[in-house]
Amino acid sequence: QISLLIGFISVNNSSWTDYSAYSFFQIVTMCDLVMILFFYIMHIFRVYRKLTCVSWPLAEFLHYLIGTILLLIGSIVAAAKSYNITGLVAGATFGFLATILCVISMWSSYKVSCITQSTSKYR
Repeated sequence: QISLLIGFISVNNSSWTDYSAYSFFQIVTMCDLVMILFFYIMHIFRVYRKLTCVSWPLAEFLHYLIGTILLLIGSIVAAAKSYNITGLVAGATFGFLATILCVISMWSSYKVSCITQSTSKYR
C-alpha cells in the first residue's frame, strides 16, 4: 500500500507528457488503495462474520487479481511514456514494485484461505 501511495505521489507531482497514460495510472493506484483500505476495514471490524452471503476469500482473491493486472498494465504504459522524467520513472518503478507485492499478497491470501481449508477437511 505504501509503494502504491509513493507511486501515486511521484506521478502526481511530475510534469506530464501524456495525460491519458498517467491519468490511467493514477486511477488504478487510487482504486487499489481504496479497495485495500476497504478490505482492511472489513477485517478490523470483523464485518465478514456478519455478511456470510459473500465469499470473502474469493472476493479478496479477485480484488488482488484484477488490481494486479490493471496495475501491471498501468505501470507498463507509464514506463513506456516516461521520457526519462525522474518522477514518472519513479512512479512506474513503484508501480512495478506494488505489482510484485500484490502478486505475493495474492498468493499468500490464496495459500492461507484455500489450501489450509482444503487440507483441514481431510483430517
